[in-house]
Amino acid sequence: MQNQFKALTLSYKQAPIAIREAVSLNEIGCRNLLDKISEFTDAQDVMVLSTCNRTEVYYTAVQDLSRAIIKLIAIEKGFIATKEITSYFQHITDHQQAVQHLFYVSLGLESQVVGDMQILNQVKKAYQWAADANMAGPFLHRLMHTIFFTNKQVFNQTAFFDGAASVSYATVELVEELTRGMADPRVLMIGVGEIGANVCDNFGKSKISNITIANRTHHKALELAQKTNARAIYWENVWEEMANADVVISSVPGDCFFIGQADIAQLGENAPQFFVDLSMPRSIDAAIEALPNAKVYNVDNIRNRATEALTMRMAAIPQVKEIIAEAMVEFNAWTREMAMSPALQQFKSRLEEIRQQELARYTKKLGDDQRELVEAITKNILNKIVKLPALELKAACQRGESEALLEGLSALFNLEKQEAQAIPEKF
Repeated sequence: MQNQFKALTLSYKQAPIAIREAVSLNEIGCRNLLDKISEFTDAQDVMVLSTCNRTEVYYTAVQDLSRAIIKLIAIEKGFIATKEITSYFQHITDHQQAVQHLFYVSLGLESQVVGDMQILNQVKKAYQWAADANMAGPFLHRLMHTIFFTNKQVFNQTAFFDGAASVSYATVELVEELTRGMADPRVLMIGVGEIGANVCDNFGKSKISNITIANRTHHKALELAQKTNARAIYWENVWEEMANADVVISSVPGDCFFIGQADIAQLGENAPQFFVDLSMPRSIDAAIEALPNAKVYNVDNIRNRATEALTMRMAAIPQVKEIIAEAMVEFNAWTREMAMSPALQQFKSRLEEIRQQELARYTKKLGDDQRELVEAITKNILNKIVKLPALELKAACQRGESEALLEGLSALFNLEKQEAQAIPEKF
């Protein structure tokens, strides 16, 4: 299908954190949703992306499938009705805008902290899940590899990814600000997934050095602690350690671990003063703020922090958009070439059919050597005849004028319209 790519998106830009966590999907949820979309819709080239800041579904289809997909998300999350979440979704039905949106999201232009490099790894995982589910066709394969190549160009040619202006770095900056008046503040990091590990790495560049790490899988906490000069504790000691902390940072999903108001109230005067929740769903009760001297921060509170790195990234945005625009021009040319590929193949097949018919009529009395010679000559003639319209069509594609030529070729040789098939090109 050509020019039918769409995007269904819910992000921090239009949805509060409570709505985002209501529709947030882990890996199993994303894979389940891919299966549901495959079973109940005719969508192709489907990719499901869900992070703490967004839940999105990209797909190719003739019809607008947003209502059906939102219902499938609700089923996966166990909703009875969808009216509470539907208004927060934005549906991009324009092909070019949907392609551009995926470029912008993948390269960090749409991230809460602009240029956050974590998003590309999350996009790569989403693409892998789509491929595993056989939901990634030629169009999506080519688009994703184009995006990955464009990311390398942006990395090499601009300052957009310079510095450490990411969610994890912004977290460290926030903790530094909150503990400025403390001597040797004690920080407890709960969870060592991607974002937790990045936070610990960034603390390695900070003046704050009293870091304790807790994780259900102890060897992971131990490995990260050794790498970042922190201290690892066993998971069963996490509540005991919390009583010794000034700051608690959690990146463990709330459906796996939760710090409630009552839990902290029991700690009394030993309760931590600051809580930073990087989880989705949230794992730290917002009601803790009702306790004396307690403050709770979540991913919506960790805004773009005024750093030199962020200033450089913002200044590089026009250059990044220009590189993306150039990549989209090349990708669109490939898309148009794929549209003409079936017609050219049919054209060649029709000429080959004529060639075979004529050879059958006139080569019966020829010897083997003569038949081989005639076969070679006629094949060369056919290939040269096909090459001329192929080159002209390719040039027309570059000019955006291929449709009229395709229609003329189809009318002259009575060719049927078919969907383009192609093997994804690897970079």
